[in-house]
Amino acid sequence: MNDKAVYCTIVLVFLLAASAAGQELLPPLDVRTKDAPNDKGTSLLVIWKPSFSDTKGDKAVEGYQILRGTSPDGAFEPVGTAAKGDTLFTDHVPENGVDYYYRVRVLGPDGAFAESETGGPAQSKAQWFNTERGNALLAVIILVSAIIYFVYKAQSGRELYIRKIAGLEEVDNAVGRATEMGKKIVYIPGRQDMDNVQTIAAVLLLGRVARLAAEYETRLEVPNTRSMVMVSCREVVKEAFLKAGRPDAYREDDIHYITEDQFGFAAAVDGMMLRDRPAAVFYQGAFFAESLIFAETGNSIGAIQIAGTAQPAQLPFFVVACDYTLIGEELFAASAYLSKEPRLLGSLKGQDVGKFVTMAAISIGALLATLKSAGLFPADWVTTYTNFFLVR
Repeated sequence: MNDKAVYCTIVLVFLLAASAAGQELLPPLDVRTKDAPNDKGTSLLVIWKPSFSDTKGDKAVEGYQILRGTSPDGAFEPVGTAAKGDTLFTDHVPENGVDYYYRVRVLGPDGAFAESETGGPAQSKAQWFNTERGNALLAVIILVSAIIYFVYKAQSGRELYIRKIAGLEEVDNAVGRATEMGKKIVYIPGRQDMDNVQTIAAVLLLGRVARLAAEYETRLEVPNTRSMVMVSCREVVKEAFLKAGRPDAYREDDIHYITEDQFGFAAAVDGMMLRDRPAAVFYQGAFFAESLIFAETGNSIGAIQIAGTAQPAQLPFFVVACDYTLIGEELFAASAYLSKEPRLLGSLKGQDVGKFVTMAAISIGALLATLKSAGLFPADWVTTYTNFFLVR
C-alpha cells in the first residue's frame, strides 16, 4: 500500500469516527439580513444557505435556531426556529431604526449544534406603499374618479338617470293619505343604534317624511329603542318642521323612547297602532324577529306600509305584509333619490360604476378560468390575473 492510499484511509476513518461521535454537523453559510418589504416596519428577513449536513440529507439534522443581537461581538439570544430545509426566517424586532445582527445554528441530537458566522447589520423601517395592494389602489382610483366626475356632472345641471324605486315614489302618497284621513304617521327607524349604517339611512329618510308631514300639517310619531337615535330623530324632525315654516307644529314628545327590550318594544308599538290606527307606517332600518309582528299588525289595521331594510332574513316578511319594500341598497339610496342633492347623486352613481367594474372583473376571471380548464388559454396568464385581485 502506497502513502496516498494510507492517507485516504486515515481521512476516511477520521470522518467515520466523527460521524459516529455526532460531530458531523456543519454550520449554515452566507447569513444575510434585510428589511422585510411591504410592511409597517419591525420585521427583518434572515436568509442563509443551508448547512451541508442538511443538504446531504443527514438524519442527525433537526432544524435551525435563529439568534439575534445588537452588536456583532455582544450577546445573542434565540428569537425563533426554522424547520429542516428552510432558508428564510422572518423576525419581528422590538423597534425600527436599530442595527440587528444574526447567527443561525443547525441543531443536532443531544443538544449538538453548529453555529454560522454573524450576518448583518440590518434595520427595519416602514414602507410608504405596499406593492402587493396595487389592486386596492386601482379600485380607489376608479371609484374616486367616478364619484368626482358624476358630482361635477350633477352640479353642472345635467340630469343623472336613477331607476324608479316604487317605495320611494309612494312616500308622498302615503303622507297625503294620512292627511286626507286625518290620522297620524308612525315612523320606526329600526332597532340599532346610530353606529349602524341602516339606522343612519333611516334617519335621513325621516327628514323627508317629517318635512312632508309639516307641510301637510299631519302628526308624526317616532318611537325609538335607543336614546341616541331618539335625540338624532328629534333634531332631524325639528329641522324639517323649521324648513317647512311650521316650527310651532313640532311636538318633541312625539319622538320618544320606549325600551331596548326587543319584544317589549314590539308590544308597545303594536298597542299604539291598534289604539291610534295610523294611516301610514314606515319601517326603515335594521329589524329582527319583530319585523313580522309589526308588519302583520299594520296590515290588519289597513295602514299603508313602506318598509326598508338590509337584513336578508327579514325582507320576506316585509315583502309579504307591506305595500312597498326597499330592498338592501335601495334603503341607502333613498336620501339621494328623494333630495336630488348633487353630491349624494354623484356618490351614488360613482358607486354604481365601482360595482360594474367589480362585476366585470369577476366575469372575466370566471371566463378565463373556464378557458384554462378547457386548455384554450395559457394557465400562467390566468394565474397572474387572479393573483392581482387577491386581497392581502
